[in-house]
Order: sequence, then C-alpha cells, then structure tokens
Amino acid sequence: MEFRDLKAQYQKLKNEIDEAVLGVMERAQFISGPEVKQLEGELAEYVGVKHCITCANGTDAMELVLLAWGICEGDAVFVPTFSFMSTAEVVAYLGAQPVYVDIDEDTYNIDPAKLYQTIEQTIKGGKFKPKAIIPVDLFGLPSDYERIIPIAEKYGLKVLEDGAQGFGGSINGKKACSFGDAATTSFFPAKPLGCYGDGGAIFTNDDELASLIRSFAVHGKGQGKYDNVRIGRNSRLDTIQAAVLLVKLKAFREYELDAVNKVAAKYTAQLKSLVETPIVPESYYSSWAQYTIRLGNEEKRDNLQAKLKEAGIPSMVYYPRPLHLQTAFSYCGHKEGDFPVAENASKCALSLPMFTNYADITINRICSEVKKNL
Repeated sequence: MEFRDLKAQYQKLKNEIDEAVLGVMERAQFISGPEVKQLEGELAEYVGVKHCITCANGTDAMELVLLAWGICEGDAVFVPTFSFMSTAEVVAYLGAQPVYVDIDEDTYNIDPAKLYQTIEQTIKGGKFKPKAIIPVDLFGLPSDYERIIPIAEKYGLKVLEDGAQGFGGSINGKKACSFGDAATTSFFPAKPLGCYGDGGAIFTNDDELASLIRSFAVHGKGQGKYDNVRIGRNSRLDTIQAAVLLVKLKAFREYELDAVNKVAAKYTAQLKSLVETPIVPESYYSSWAQYTIRLGNEEKRDNLQAKLKEAGIPSMVYYPRPLHLQTAFSYCGHKEGDFPVAENASKCALSLPMFTNYADITINRICSEVKKNL
C-alpha cells in the first residue's frame, strides 16, 4: 500500500501524460515552452486571480514574493510554528526574523487570537518591525482568513498565503491561493496537485507585484534576456512539468478533488468515535493533502504507527518537531513549552494513507487496523 498512490494515478492518466510529455520532447522547447503559459492561465482561472507565475518549487515561490516585497534584516514575519521548514526558512534566508505563532487546536492552522497577541508583543519589544504574515493552509484546509486579513489590515501587514498543501480548498466558494496580497503553492509530487519533480506557483491580483516577481524569477530581467535590471534568481518551471500538470489539473478539477473528499468522509464515519478526527469548519472545503487523526499522547501515537507498519499500512508524522524547536532556529531563543498546542500536535498527530482511488475495502482495512490497535 502507498501512502499517496502516485503509481495508480499515473496508470489512470498514462496515455494523456505520455502524449503530453512526448509532445514537449518532440518540439524540444524544454524551457518556457507554450505549456508553461497555458498552465499559468488555467491555474489563474481556476483559483480566480489575475496572475499566476510558475517557478521551480514552492519554497522559491514564497521567497520570490518576500523578495519582491523587500523583506529584509530587521523585519518580522509571522509564521505558524507547526509547519514545514520552508515557511520560516525563506524568512530567515532573506535576513528577516521569523516570529512564531501557536496554532488552533481544531484546525492545526495559525491561531488568529494568538497572532494578534504576538504582533502586539513584537511591536512593544521594538526589536523587529512587523511586515508580513504567512498563514499556512495545513493538511488541505485554508487558514481563517476572515480573521487574519483584518488583523493584517489593522497593522499594515502583507499576507502571503502558503497554499502548498491547500490548493483546491476553499472558504465560502473562494478558492485557496486567492487570499491575501499573494499566495503560493507547491507542485511537489505528493501535494494535492503534484508534478513529477519540483515545481511551484505564485498567485496575485497585483499587476506590479506580478511583473516584479517575473523579473526576479529570471535573473532580474528587464525588457529582454540580456537586460538585467536587478539581482534576481533562476527559478522557472520546466515545460515537461507544465505538460504533466496540465493533464493532472484537468483530472483534479473533474473528479479527484471530489473523490478525495469522499475518502475523507468514509474515514471520519468509521473513526470519529474512537480518535480525534479532522475538523472542517462550516463553509470550509478541504483538499485533504493529509488525513490526520490525533491520539491521546505520544506513546499511543507511536504504538499505532508501529502496528500499522507491521500490517503493511504506511502512515506519517507531520511534524515531529515544531519550527521553534528546530536546531536551525535555535538563535530565536525558544524552548519546549513556549507553543504548547503545536508541541502537543507534534506528539499526538498521525496522518493516514490518503488518495482518490482508495476503494472501500482499502479504507475498511485501514480503519480496522486502527480500531484493533488503539
């Protein structure tokens, strides 16, 4: 059994993907081929924004936005501590200060009330100037932008939606990657919409920002390839990956997103009385990057994971160590106990296999093993 069955997905889409990739090979337009522009147009239309700029990966996507906003040393950028390394890494890489915020216990996303408190504390501390917030749409569920955006407006902060796991989710029908001043996603293979390598994208309605990001992404170019008006990066989505994503985006829109929600509903129906199952607030829609249950403590979580492994069922722990306790961020001066909700999630959360083509027999088997080993 695969944790996220990309092999089965490929077999289902094999003819279309093979044809798309071979088309790129025959035309030999491996960089900035027509598929890239077509993909950007389709992604922008799907999300509901004016601009989509593809790039080499999801980490680059966030860095390019922060770079275009001029984030630098002395600036504070607020991030949830329960997230993958890249959310805070891009802030630190530009010399700014990642300021951690604890998460909401129900959704695993940044807690708006604690965000407000942390911004106030940072202002009073006077050491760093608040500049931006990076909410993360964790496990496929959009963050609480109805509360986050007014906080950002109150303090004049930019909002960068980290939609690496959230692509396809929505709030009241408004799609993930359309919130805030800009948004990013990742096309890492295991994401809700993944390619066959690395890839990423940036979304915005800001014309000036979109133009600046396109420049930064290709060596700071101006009017042409050899007109370099600023120091930039080399971060482009390969044409072959764009061709793959065009096929997969069609499947994602037509049936995959609906199918993965049905799988999640079947998990919840069988497990909700036994463990803490994911909570999707009213008017929210998840793309289920992961289906994450929560056990009573670390010992129970680890025991269940071990038993599932013995039964040939893969599972994953996201994230065994919050960002504020990572060695790379030790200079921030945090200790265990500083962000208790995130730390508890790190010890108690377990993600189960999740994909669109799981038959009832597979779901029943997984749930049966969970029940047996609680």
